[in-house]
Amino acid sequence: MQLTLHTDYALRMLLYLALRAKGATISEIAERYNVSRNHLVKIAHALGKKGLIETTRGRAGGLHLAKPAAEINIGAVVRTMEPNFDIVECFDKKRNECVISSACELRRALYEAQRAFLTTLDRYTLADLTANSAQLGALLDKRPRTSARGTGRSRVNH
Repeated sequence: MQLTLHTDYALRMLLYLALRAKGATISEIAERYNVSRNHLVKIAHALGKKGLIETTRGRAGGLHLAKPAAEINIGAVVRTMEPNFDIVECFDKKRNECVISSACELRRALYEAQRAFLTTLDRYTLADLTANSAQLGALLDKRPRTSARGTGRSRVNH
């Protein structure tokens, strides 16, 4: 199973904000992770609509968590951000054209694996994933040396 880039970036944004009590800007997060700012704008909007982050516009604006990291469940975030979990054709009842679906044991095994995946994520909160905040913060404070994907600008350490 593979998460979409949208979910990956959403989790990274939440991790970053959990480490920055004063909040952060989308540009800052994009630079630290060396990812597209445009993608993060869409993700911030989605996370805001879901009540996971709050955004403030303007010169002193930015993003911050809408609730404590200990109250943000990772399984719930993944379910919220992923468009679907149709890992094989037969998971999508509307588009399923597989001729063996009604008797297929693979489908049952894959459903079980998917449930186990999400059940494992349900055991973690954002606070759990940032328990090593000093290590994470030190890594994020290093500026990337390569160009940020999707921005067309290069980053250089001085």
